Amino acid sequence: MPARTNESRPRLSRALVLRAAVAIADAGGIGSLTMRSLANALEAKPMSIYHHVANKDEVLDGIVDIVFSEIELPTVGGDWQSEMRRRAASAREAMRRHPWAIGLVETRTSPGPATLKHHDAVIGTLREAGFSVEMTAHAFALMDAYVYGFALSEATLPINGPETVTEVAEQMMDRYSAEDYPHLAEFSIEHIMKPGYDYGAEFNFGLDLVLEGLARSLQHAGGARHT
Repeated sequence: MPARTNESRPRLSRALVLRAAVAIADAGGIGSLTMRSLANALEAKPMSIYHHVANKDEVLDGIVDIVFSEIELPTVGGDWQSEMRRRAASAREAMRRHPWAIGLVETRTSPGPATLKHHDAVIGTLREAGFSVEMTAHAFALMDAYVYGFALSEATLPINGPETVTEVAEQMMDRYSAEDYPHLAEFSIEHIMKPGYDYGAEFNFGLDLVLEGLARSLQHAGGARHT
């Protein structure tokens, strides 16, 4: 393949730099993202990158904002449970596309416009539903803990889809006696190893419990406007 010429190479921009950074992190994890790897991916000199981003921190802020831009915004004033369910499902999908973001999205202290818009919409939806400011904080923290925690489990479990569950479970069971761990054996055989088991299907069950618990708390506080 002939080398790309300056004429065929896209003109560098902040958006192009950040898209390349996301691609690097998606392919090799956040540890693979450096200013040098970014320059190599863009076929540019490292110093040219600094015309568009000041440093790696700005790159991290930018790619986190890209992730937030991919999450569907809840509609302020809509049915809050439906909106939070849609937002949670979209956030989980974004984390599955970008697993490196799971431990990064809540660490940045210079949020971009998509991040701010996202947070404002979530808070606004909960406030319009009748949550107090304090209860909004509780609800936001609880939902994010569940969504990000589930996404982390999905990203780190030693299975890759339903088709690999039985193989991995059998390998693990070979290492212990079912008589020594009868409850674990029963759980594995009667549930985990059944055809079609998908850990990801547990997401909606847990999310329903979270939202139902928040709804009860809202009703007890006498603030429900949308149910």
